[in-house]
Amino acid sequence: MKKTLAFMLSVLMLFALAACAPAKTEEVKKDVESAANEVKKDAENAASEVKEKVEEAVTEAKEMAESAKEKAADAAESVKDELTGEKKTVGLILSTLNNPFFVDLKSGVEDKAKEIGYELIVLDSQDDSAKELSNMEDLITKKVDIILINPTDSDAVGSAIAKANEAKIPVITLDRSAKEGEVVTHIASDNKAGGKLAGEFILDKLGGKGKVVELEGIPGASAAVERGEGFNEAIKGSELEVVAKQTANFDRAEGLSVMENILQANAEIDAVFAHNDEMALGALEAIKAAKREILVVGFDATDDALAAVSEGRMAATVQQLPKEIGAKGLEAAKAYFAGEKLDAFIPVDLKLVTK
Repeated sequence: MKKTLAFMLSVLMLFALAACAPAKTEEVKKDVESAANEVKKDAENAASEVKEKVEEAVTEAKEMAESAKEKAADAAESVKDELTGEKKTVGLILSTLNNPFFVDLKSGVEDKAKEIGYELIVLDSQDDSAKELSNMEDLITKKVDIILINPTDSDAVGSAIAKANEAKIPVITLDRSAKEGEVVTHIASDNKAGGKLAGEFILDKLGGKGKVVELEGIPGASAAVERGEGFNEAIKGSELEVVAKQTANFDRAEGLSVMENILQANAEIDAVFAHNDEMALGALEAIKAAKREILVVGFDATDDALAAVSEGRMAATVQQLPKEIGAKGLEAAKAYFAGEKLDAFIPVDLKLVTK
């Protein structure tokens, strides 16, 4: 009897276990599927991250390869020139080196010449058109391959460029254009647009009315002419009155003396627009000495001017990029030697800098 009862209990337990097995198996199956999905999701995320990193690495490698390719091409050209005795010599004539803007322009040319492998001869015209003509003749005698010139005067430079044309030496003008003579291209900021930026800024700050002084650059220089045109176009039709307009020849000392005289002659002045920062900084000194509050706007964004804007002494300056102008001059020369066709005008960006 006991054996029969034990047997029956064993059978009942087997039936019970058989009934529970499917439920347990289903639960395990769900756990396995859930774990598998999580693993799959993690794998997909990891694959996506790896893909992004690979794409970034590929893009960076392409950029580095392109940069290396350009440098290798420049190096190869330099070596070729040295081996064939055809290394290019570039002449650079600057209107003056007594101005931070043109010192920066020179640095831009020098850096690019070093990178490309060109010889460079730099001459200073000292804001004298006669000296400029002499410098041109000197470079022609030296038989340079191309001449980059920043004219002292857009009219007077024509005779100097004509001499280079006669000698069949190509010429590129920088910052200031030439009214006569044949040039390969002209590289500069849009001076007229810069003058307009300054005019619009003063209009806004003065609420559309007031008395303004315009300090002009060297008479006949394209930069002075174009900046003045842009400024006067901006204020035309407004209630801004230009009470004085006088040249200070892009010079700080002259800016100081000219502004002193204008202050004595005008009891009411609300703003000054100077065609460059050197004159603006000179005007600031005169205004400070006279203990008057006058808004001053310059042009070029030299280091001294940027410091004056940051300190709140000067209201604004139109920023040019002289180093880029210089670098683009050498790039244009290189393109010319390669037989590429250049645009008549190659612009360089500018913007208004305020505090």
